[in-house]
Amino acid sequence: MTHNTPLSPRPLRHLSHVHRRVLTTAQLRSHGVSANEIAEQSRPGGPWQQLLPGVILLHPGPATSEERLHGALLFAARESTPGVPAQPTPDSPHRSVYPEAMITGLAALTLHGFSSTPPLLSLDHVDVLVPRLRRLRSTSYVRVIRTSALPAPEPVTGLPVAPVPRALADAVAELADAAAVRRLLTEAVRGRHCEPAAVVRELTQAKLLSRPHVVDAVDSLVAEGRALAEDRLYRMVHEYGLPDPVWNVDLRLPGGPHLGGLDAYWPDHAVGVELDTRAPHQGHRQDEDAQWSEYARKREHLERLGITVVHITPQKLRDSMEQQAAVVRTALMAAGDRDPAAYVVVLPR
Repeated sequence: MTHNTPLSPRPLRHLSHVHRRVLTTAQLRSHGVSANEIAEQSRPGGPWQQLLPGVILLHPGPATSEERLHGALLFAARESTPGVPAQPTPDSPHRSVYPEAMITGLAALTLHGFSSTPPLLSLDHVDVLVPRLRRLRSTSYVRVIRTSALPAPEPVTGLPVAPVPRALADAVAELADAAAVRRLLTEAVRGRHCEPAAVVRELTQAKLLSRPHVVDAVDSLVAEGRALAEDRLYRMVHEYGLPDPVWNVDLRLPGGPHLGGLDAYWPDHAVGVELDTRAPHQGHRQDEDAQWSEYARKREHLERLGITVVHITPQKLRDSMEQQAAVVRTALMAAGDRDPAAYVVVLPR
């Protein structure tokens, strides 16, 4: 046997095509390797080693970060039916290779490209998300996290990875460092990995908003999300050639009550834009509903005065800016066909 190959030259030569040198004992047996041979190859000092219970590393050296991740998924995945490919290939999607398992937590965030998370090899453990009813215990470097509803995984470098909001919630659940939590949430928004509202929903479902350091970080997150949405609104106006509005204003009736604030307003057209950056801070649906009711009351009041209010969410600005610009342009063009609006006082907000 040559020293630069980790595989036995006996009946195991047909395993030389295996791309990742991590297989379960069941997969090895499907390749014709007996249980005795697996035990022999994996003995101390042998050419293989047991990476995790039922998971074999087909070389004697330390596992790479990729091998650790694939090993964790093989350990946590529901046992495949016969005939399912043992390794990912272009014709074999990851979901069939690692059924009911995906990487989450800090490892998932690192895979998503976060810079504030540790390198994969420096992580003490890899979090793997599985269905709640799976009979599986954390072991070695694998920490099992259960959920009643698995999200749809996102493929990253051939691995099934939890979406950023879910991975953030699983990471934050284990962090007591307020600065670390704030860095993660801030990077999620600044790096445009996800919208603040999606993160807050996951933190709410995970019952993490009872922790003061998480609530403080969420407040910063929502402020960060609003600033980013305002920047996108500014870019939309200029990139799509809309007339310049007045920005961030309060409207009042002359000598009368305050009518509400708008993020952009075109006085000559009586058209305004309001960003909906609602997020349930304390996890109470009624709070969100009350905030929405306030939006609706303000909009109805302004429209009774002849002022058109275009309601835009940050996600729509991110995903369909051109479409939102068309909606605003249509409202501006329609202004000439409406009765003149009531006179209002426009004040900086």
